[in-house]
Amino acid sequence: MRSLLALLIVILALAALCCCEKDSKEPSGSPSADSIKIKKEVANAFVKRKKRSSPYEWYFEIYRRPMEQMHERCENYPPCDYLSDQIGFALAYNRFFGRY
Repeated sequence: MRSLLALLIVILALAALCCCEKDSKEPSGSPSADSIKIKKEVANAFVKRKKRSSPYEWYFEIYRRPMEQMHERCENYPPCDYLSDQIGFALAYNRFFGRY
């Protein structure tokens, strides 16, 4: 048992040395600033927010319809979600949560 443990430790140490060995092709230290520059438009593409044109859109972003709330309630309860795949949403929801 101890020989297996010692062999495992040696193999893990060798694997760590192989994986952590520095690549001789890359210069040591931090990368230069030229290698990490990208265009401003590309860098901020994920930060841009979708513009809302009216209060109507703001309202419906926050407010969820009752049917959507019931679907989410059924999806979050695994037996109801499974049964809704078998017999349909309406029957599954009625079985677990009563009439809607």
